[in-house]
Amino acid sequence: MIRTVACTLALLAALSAHAQEPPAYDAARAQAWGGNDNGMRSYVFVLLKTGPQRMPDGPARDEMFKGHFANIQRLVKEGLLVYAGPFDGVDGWRGLFIFATADLDLARRAVETDPVVIHGEMVPELHKHFGSAALLAVNEWHPRLIKPKP
Repeated sequence: MIRTVACTLALLAALSAHAQEPPAYDAARAQAWGGNDNGMRSYVFVLLKTGPQRMPDGPARDEMFKGHFANIQRLVKEGLLVYAGPFDGVDGWRGLFIFATADLDLARRAVETDPVVIHGEMVPELHKHFGSAALLAVNEWHPRLIKPKP
């Protein structure tokens, strides 16, 4: 029994030590994604908050949001938008964008093309952000995670 426990503990220790080994450095991706020596890079984080002009429910609101999602796809295809997603609406927080740029003016111009901002449904709050360069892989991998419809 003691021998079994000792062998199990030795096996777990070996697996744990192996799991803690850092992965191999990928210099090509780090360079391509603009990562520094710590794998970090600059972004612009945009918080979308509830704006002053809620569009009433109906076809115009549906079209505004259809345009919002089309704008997101356009910015992704251009390589500028890295990540977008909604919040729960608490405290007026509606959504976020993360842009693959350190240029606040470029990000602001991109956000101003969005129908929800144009119509005053949401207002953007822009901030410089420093995060993992691997965030640039999201748009490459996300489509692979969408289950095809039958």
